Amino acid sequence: MIDKATVYIIRSLKTSRLYVGFTTKVVEDRVLEHNDIKFEDAFTKRDRPWVLHFQIICESEKQARGIEAHIKKMKSRKYIENLLIYPEIVEKLLVKFNTE
Repeated sequence: MIDKATVYIIRSLKTSRLYVGFTTKVVEDRVLEHNDIKFEDAFTKRDRPWVLHFQIICESEKQARGIEAHIKKMKSRKYIENLLIYPEIVEKLLVKFNTE
């Protein structure tokens, strides 16, 4: 059975800050969790509200973790914006972190 996962990037409406994460849940539900006040210890709490900025559907949790780590390692807003502009970057990431 394939364990689908999603790498997601959310953007703060308050500060325009970006946050990269991954989930095996429905991504919209995960964004709601970032905005939920019951998660007061969350890293994302001070920049609420958050909206979904971008997502990458992966074939496995392992693939999603690899892509998430890669994006975070880049530490670049420009790199994230390029993911939106150039879909071939996403395709290359999916191939590079393919777990099959």
